Amino acid sequence: MTIYQKGQLPDPELLSPLVLAYIGDAVFELYIRLRLSSRYRTVHQLHEHAVRYVAAASQSEFLAVLQPHLTEKEALIMRRGRNAKGKVPRHVDLAAYRRSTGFEALLGYLYLTGETERLQALLDLIEPVE
Repeated sequence: MTIYQKGQLPDPELLSPLVLAYIGDAVFELYIRLRLSSRYRTVHQLHEHAVRYVAAASQSEFLAVLQPHLTEKEALIMRRGRNAKGKVPRHVDLAAYRRSTGFEALLGYLYLTGETERLQALLDLIEPVE
């Protein structure tokens, strides 16, 4: 999935981990919506199910599944995202939120670097759709 032209974006290596997580959040949300759209016919059903997967707690669990499969570079990107200092919502466990930010940063990085095959391979490992 590529919706930009190469050269239009800044070097992902130079982006802050929170910007990578912001992009990764959108990438994961789209992935989940596409996967669920073949199972549920109403927007309400889609939303109800999608929210479960894009929540910080779920993303934290997905990261635990992915971690043994990450390369050194991917683990570094994930840690940068996990350790980034950002505002944490009050209703979310801090540790889960930090891990989910690492998960999103990794997805954002892989997407922006054009490593879509690797991105897909990692997403296939978590198989989030019921």
